[in-house]
Amino acid sequence: MEKFTKLEGVAAPLKIVNVDTDMIIPKQYLKTLKRTGLGKGLFSELRYKDDGSDNPDFVLNKPAYKNAKILVAEDNFGCGSSREHAPWALMDYGIRCVISTQFGDIFYNNCFKNGLLPIKVSKEDLDKLFDDADRGANATLSIDLEKQEIRGPDGGVIRFDIDPHLKRCLIEGLDDIGLTLEKAEHIDRFEAEAKMRRPWA
Repeated sequence: MEKFTKLEGVAAPLKIVNVDTDMIIPKQYLKTLKRTGLGKGLFSELRYKDDGSDNPDFVLNKPAYKNAKILVAEDNFGCGSSREHAPWALMDYGIRCVISTQFGDIFYNNCFKNGLLPIKVSKEDLDKLFDDADRGANATLSIDLEKQEIRGPDGGVIRFDIDPHLKRCLIEGLDDIGLTLEKAEHIDRFEAEAKMRRPWA
């Protein structure tokens, strides 16, 4: 899994409450088990018109936000079904961080397993970040996971809380498999001892 330590980039404001995982990546894109190629389906029902052309009114289609790395979203982002394709699609598009006041629980945990940083902030801080994001490509946000800080284009700092274990996993690039492999020596020793105790098994 790709490590996450610091990130600087344009933040796109997504001012929609209760964005569910079906809105993030609609069901027709769930046929694959690959983590790549899903960026084209990200928010597809909002990004594209019925004829397949770009919807110019959707934030990620606006020139200032086409290369956004951060999404500033309204309350309850990632609610709905448990599809892991949602963080895959965001990552494949280039989004590495989503900031909101609240996340769907399963989506929130899936983010950490895929190298995507979800940050919870207060409503007051979210409003400040929306103000920054509304300024477009000329106003970038800087995120320092180690310091747990978001720095705005004018130098203002917003601190955020994060579970220490989840923070370590992102900084060191450890998904569930990586965490298991850290214990490989103990697992091998247990298996060897079990084989000695029960050679018939």
